[in-house]
Amino acid sequence: MAQETSLLLLKPDCVEKGLNGEVLRRLEAEGFRVRGIKMIQLTDEVLKDHYAHIADKPFFPTVADFMKSKPVIAVALGGENVIAHVRDLLGPTDSKAAPKGTIRGDFGDDKMTNVVHASDSPEAAAIELKRFFKDGEIFSY
Repeated sequence: MAQETSLLLLKPDCVEKGLNGEVLRRLEAEGFRVRGIKMIQLTDEVLKDHYAHIADKPFFPTVADFMKSKPVIAVALGGENVIAHVRDLLGPTDSKAAPKGTIRGDFGDDKMTNVVHASDSPEAAAIELKRFFKDGEIFSY
């Protein structure tokens, strides 16, 4: 298995509900390590870049407004096979379809208010980590 680092964004609904610690506790209990973490307020520029694959869709302004509604917590999470394993722990994107016991199944509401964004591949993780973390903000230990 490969050592990887994934980007997670604890979304505005996670921050508003005070679930940050519980989400991180569940991930750390799986043996993953926080390698970088910071609270940030997302901008239109960052959101257009991050969601470039849907930026031309009619629902994008709703997504952008939600993601700007509160700060988010960007997390660089490291560990063995972290990308796939975290996505399993989160459950499906649509929280209504996510089983209980998954993070989205326990805490999410729907496709948008689904608690956490996580990178879906090593390639996406590399791009996303550079988008949210500067050189020297991700640590190995």
